[in-house]
Amino acid sequence: MAEITMYCTTWCADCHRVKQFLSERGIAFREVDIDQTPEAEAIVLRVNNGRRKVPTIETDGRFFACSPFDPYRLAEELHIPLNS
Repeated sequence: MAEITMYCTTWCADCHRVKQFLSERGIAFREVDIDQTPEAEAIVLRVNNGRRKVPTIETDGRFFACSPFDPYRLAEELHIPLNS
């Protein structure tokens, strides 16, 4: 499986849901807090047309926002099972 990077914040409920979803399925991912990393915030703004949407997921060189949290879309985008 390709490396997954999740651009997130500590206060975001959707970020917590994505982390739980991935963890329950044993999917490894790297977390980048955009409140602590200005370069990461710039990436999120660029790929979301100036919007600070978290979580924003990067995999295989492509980005997508998962806000609001949608487990069906997340599973489809990452090619992983919906049910753990």
